[in-house]
Amino acid sequence: MKDEPLIISKNYHELIDKIGKTLEDGRKQAFYAVNTILVKTYWGIGKQIVEFEQMGNVRAEYGSTMLVELSKDLKSRHGKGFSRSNLQYMRLLYLKYPKCQTLSGKLTWSHYVELLIIDDNLERSFYEKQCEKENWSIRELKRQINSALFHRIALSKDKEGVLELSKKGHILEKIEDAVKEPYILEFLSIPEDYRYSEKELEQKIIDNLQMFLLELGKGFTFVGRQFRITLGNKHFYVDLVFYHRILKCFVLIDLKIGKASHVDIGQMNMYLNYFKSEESSQEDNEPVGIILSAKKDEIEVKYALGGISNKLFVSKYKLYLPDKKELEDGLGGLLEK
Repeated sequence: MKDEPLIISKNYHELIDKIGKTLEDGRKQAFYAVNTILVKTYWGIGKQIVEFEQMGNVRAEYGSTMLVELSKDLKSRHGKGFSRSNLQYMRLLYLKYPKCQTLSGKLTWSHYVELLIIDDNLERSFYEKQCEKENWSIRELKRQINSALFHRIALSKDKEGVLELSKKGHILEKIEDAVKEPYILEFLSIPEDYRYSEKELEQKIIDNLQMFLLELGKGFTFVGRQFRITLGNKHFYVDLVFYHRILKCFVLIDLKIGKASHVDIGQMNMYLNYFKSEESSQEDNEPVGIILSAKKDEIEVKYALGGISNKLFVSKYKLYLPDKKELEDGLGGLLEK
């Protein structure tokens, strides 16, 4: 007697989805569990190395030599994973995080290797908190460190704000918290001396949308490009439109390859008024406008923005990584006050 054919129902498809979700969650938990054990194991090895050095009064100049010998012996007995540099990171892990309980169960050993390169405790703490909050991959973490995200955000705050930033990460409470100065667009790979058009800049951003969203920060979702606004018989186009799901508002971005002028600010103000009236729902907060320009005249911008009630910002963008030394010096002066 043949088995009767299974009648596929909606509930059956839901069963498949639930099993898939359970399997995915289990795999994630297994990954985090194994990773947590690995990080704590390396922390324990680092602790043993430091205690041996202290007990034996190992002089600093001999520390590196000792790690070389230790690396050889451990690799001979236990196989890979015990290079001199890896042992040095294990040692640093214990020195930077003397309490094992402060280690995050969400970060991998590779994350910690990148974090341990950072000497400044405030900066390292910030990137650690952001990694946890935004689930950065190793690649994303490297990019944010190289683009000096901490310094760019910290310089817009007071001393207490910087200390809070390092303890809790970047918390978005108002739209000003989400706007950077400058934006770093090095991932577009546009040479500094190349004469590009605004259309080319926009296309480059669309081609690298994932990286641009990373630079914008947490909460931004892409809505569209060249968003058409029709007033009477005239058509206007907003270069890029996003929606911020945390702050619950549209974010309009206009790109300028030169200096942002009072005309550009007036036009963006018109766009914001249109969105406020025609596109935003009752649940949305007021739309936000950001003019991204290669150059910025602070005085002209100040007077052009005077009296405007809409949330409108003019920020510079750079096509290359910032000078971290200058940013560090600026932040150092702020913290000394």
